[in-house]
Amino acid sequence: MEFTPWVYPLLFFTGLAAGLVDSIAGGGGLIALPLLLTLGLPVPAALGTNKFQSACGTLTASWQYVRRGLVDFRACRVGIVATFVGATAGALAVQRMDSHLLGRLIPWLLAAILVYTFFRPAVGEHDQPPRLGQNVFFTVFGLGLGFYDGFFGPGVGSLWAIALIFMLGQNFAKATGYTKVMNLTSNLISVALFAYAGLVHFGAGATMGAGQIIGARLGSRMVLKKGARFIRPIFLTVVGLTLVRLVWINYR
Repeated sequence: MEFTPWVYPLLFFTGLAAGLVDSIAGGGGLIALPLLLTLGLPVPAALGTNKFQSACGTLTASWQYVRRGLVDFRACRVGIVATFVGATAGALAVQRMDSHLLGRLIPWLLAAILVYTFFRPAVGEHDQPPRLGQNVFFTVFGLGLGFYDGFFGPGVGSLWAIALIFMLGQNFAKATGYTKVMNLTSNLISVALFAYAGLVHFGAGATMGAGQIIGARLGSRMVLKKGARFIRPIFLTVVGLTLVRLVWINYR
């Protein structure tokens, strides 16, 4: 599918906005995916292109967080391996199973996250003692959330962030950094599978990806500079919008 020249600046700036939001609190797909669908891409190609452009921003944000010391690769390498395995299993399972039931379940989990975070203003503001061992946490949640991201996906960034805050006692800023690394792992699996199936529009994806890189750099710098208090309201907004979208899709 070919786009007219005026579409590419629109794709670039949409990617920039999505990268900015996604690097702070996740949910960039809420901005990028509707545009791709509006431009007439078939749903599978829109999903594949969205994953491609999202991976560009997630890679950039992950690098920024690792470079600035917010993420320790040695601490989360178990999580990377577990997420890789889980995402691969999820991507294979979705071809054989109906994701409709999962689509109806996730809005309830996001609603619980929204209520919990809203009524606990101090949650994620400072580091807290962990409730679970690091390797156990990353094994269990890497396999589980990796599978979910490969199988279905929406809201996985919010699920990762709240799990890191609640179970490992991380503050919002640190949890955002680790979430990006885990998202990148499962995103790469999805991109490879979509590309293999010929379901990525590389012109649109590369244009949005360029915007994603700039947006992700700006967003991650804001997180590193302003910290947890800056992330919390954006996180609540993104979770709320994701919840509305999933309720509309699965219950309308």
